[in-house]
Amino acid sequence: FLCLWDSRDRKNHYSKKKWPTREKFDPGTHNVIRTPLIDPSKYLLPPLHIKLGLMKQYVKALDKDGDCFQYLSEKFPAISSAKLAGGIFDGPQIRTLFADANFVENMNDKERAAWVSFKNISYNFLGNSRSENYETLVEELLRNYKELGCLMSLKLHFLHSHLDYFPENLGDYSEEQGERFHQDINEMESRYQGNWNVNMMADFCWTLKREVPAENRKRKRHPLHRSFEDKRIRYKRRTV
Repeated sequence: FLCLWDSRDRKNHYSKKKWPTREKFDPGTHNVIRTPLIDPSKYLLPPLHIKLGLMKQYVKALDKDGDCFQYLSEKFPAISSAKLAGGIFDGPQIRTLFADANFVENMNDKERAAWVSFKNISYNFLGNSRSENYETLVEELLRNYKELGCLMSLKLHFLHSHLDYFPENLGDYSEEQGERFHQDINEMESRYQGNWNVNMMADFCWTLKREVPAENRKRKRHPLHRSFEDKRIRYKRRTV
């Protein structure tokens, strides 16, 4: 996206901030399949997807036999064991956990510190307002996630190396669009049985197409398509 960040170089993930700048987006180079439709400098980093990524890394780092992970399985019995282990949660579920005081009581010190940092980032940086000390909150989040044993994902890499790329008015972008995309893409993925391909993405793009409202348009009648009243008047004139 912005730089040549290597997801496999785990030794330098939390220590190396500056990575080589990515200049070319030509197909066939660095896993680029096709030419980007949008200028990479105009991309927006959706807050909701970053929040989902942070939740995913947090749950994956939990002890699967610990009280915190067991509480999640009891809190959301409808979630499959595979999704639970992979940390696949949506926005409403995360907000439910934020308001649940019993969830924090089942954590150890490292888990609680990472969860509090995640909650602070969600409200004070990825929410509707940005706090003045957001840089300090991001540093605390990265430090607590590292101590918990979370792997550096692409979403964490954005916060670690490209924090200045986030716009000032991040809170102006509603999470409604992100939630809608998340639900739509889940339905599309189930329809294609989890096979991500060009056809599925093309089908999803067609679902975004909306018809133009016809309220302000006046329908023009073809001159050959006369009404019954017009024909009666024409016949009366001829007889007269």
